[in-house]
Amino acid sequence: MTRGKILNSELSRRMFLGGAASALSLAAASGAGMVRAAAAAPTPIRPLYGPAAGVAKLNANENPYGPSPKALKAIMQASQKGAYYVSDSVMKLKSMIAERHGLTPDHVVLGSGSSAGLTAAAIVAGHKGNILGPDLFWDTTAKIVEIQDIGTIKRLPKLESMAIDLDAMYDAIDDSVAMVQVTNPNNPTGLLIEPARMRAFCIKASKKTTVLADEAYNELTDAGEANSMIPLVRAGHDVIVARTFSKIYGLAGMRVGYLIAQPERIREMQRFGIGWYGLNQAGLAAAIASYEDHEFMDFCRSKVKEAREMVGAAVKEHGLTALPSVTNFMFVDLGDLNAETFRQEMAREKVLIRGIYRDYTHWSRVSMGLLEDVEQYTKALPKVLYRMRG
Repeated sequence: MTRGKILNSELSRRMFLGGAASALSLAAASGAGMVRAAAAAPTPIRPLYGPAAGVAKLNANENPYGPSPKALKAIMQASQKGAYYVSDSVMKLKSMIAERHGLTPDHVVLGSGSSAGLTAAAIVAGHKGNILGPDLFWDTTAKIVEIQDIGTIKRLPKLESMAIDLDAMYDAIDDSVAMVQVTNPNNPTGLLIEPARMRAFCIKASKKTTVLADEAYNELTDAGEANSMIPLVRAGHDVIVARTFSKIYGLAGMRVGYLIAQPERIREMQRFGIGWYGLNQAGLAAAIASYEDHEFMDFCRSKVKEAREMVGAAVKEHGLTALPSVTNFMFVDLGDLNAETFRQEMAREKVLIRGIYRDYTHWSRVSMGLLEDVEQYTKALPKVLYRMRG
């Protein structure tokens, strides 16, 4: 008998004997003891994965419909091979991405979500100068330059429309700017820059500095390929495009993302830790299985649109407005109400949303979760507004 069979046999024998002993102990227990044990019901344990029962989690732009069935099957298969490092699966996914866009694998780098790549890009820029961005964008990774005291984020003035003023951004590029960062569609506004305008800006601006287009929500738009700046990389421009499997693919917890750029830019960023060592077989397998799963993505887009319509109708019904979003979240204008107080009041109704962004104290972001969770938001909305308005 092989060592593996002996080990399995011994484990089975121990489990059987342990189960038998437990059964005998239970049979020997007194009736009173059994009643006491039954009365001492275990304290409910908060789930490790996802929100607790009855809680509508609408605060993180996650896609609760993923991973797709194909991804789940791949996760199971890959987990059985978890003993092996991920170099082969990394090359598989890089090759798939490169082939779709007419590039080489040297134009692609994978990381833990897109955050790893965005952070590396910010550090590279910070060692050369400052980062230029809109007043409001997903700046979590860009802030690393200020945390490490190697640069600053130079922000454009506010616009009442919340749109990104590309002309003003171009005019603001000077010798101190090492990278321009544009999140498109933007977060938290949900607004999309018209692709021809974005393309013209990137071509012009990239002659002066590196342009980073954060396209985390690209696949959630109706025309993802048309809205993307990846063709500019293929054309040789100094443009970095960030993508992630965290959004439409529903793999936020699996942590897989990628950047597409000129090979020399990829090599620069790899000096600051981005690379495949932080990835895992299950996440990569899910990403590979999901990448061409257009049926699943179409399904998710349809659910997101349905949820946006529900939120839009509820917001309008109760005297509020929201920016026109093309993503899986909406930015709601609360008028004169405070967004942090609104967040806290919604939490009392077991609805989790975001609070204040920077100094936008009257704007509230809500993500599009499961339809029943979005319905919970719409039902809580009038109660919370009534309490806040007195």
